[in-house]
Amino acid sequence: MTTPRGFRDRTDDSLMTLLGEVPELVRNLVLAEIDSAKKWAAKTGKDAGVGGLWFLAALFVLFWSIPALGAFIIIGLSSWWHPWVSALVVFGLMLLVTAVLALLGFLRFKRLSSRDTPAKAIATDAQIVKDAANEF
Repeated sequence: MTTPRGFRDRTDDSLMTLLGEVPELVRNLVLAEIDSAKKWAAKTGKDAGVGGLWFLAALFVLFWSIPALGAFIIIGLSSWWHPWVSALVVFGLMLLVTAVLALLGFLRFKRLSSRDTPAKAIATDAQIVKDAANEF
């Protein structure tokens, strides 16, 4: 007989049958934890790579903002109003883009600490086993 979730009803199984299945259950648990660790490492690596690219993009934009500041100073000294205002606007926009790209990179790196690690999952499993052992 199976339960609504598809699991076999084990109420009629003997103690030896249940004990004989323990190694398989432990093996399945270890394999599931290893698969979970692989998935976590892949997601963490991807987030770290994408966050690094956002920071690299922010540094690239900031690098090209420095010539805009130089143009602002040169044009501002040589003529008094119109060209330096445009250079200042370009510099301000470059700084704004830099800030947005850096914020996107920071938010991506922040994801790394909020994700459950495989070590936490193993600790939770161990606590469940320990609590079950304490009941008996």
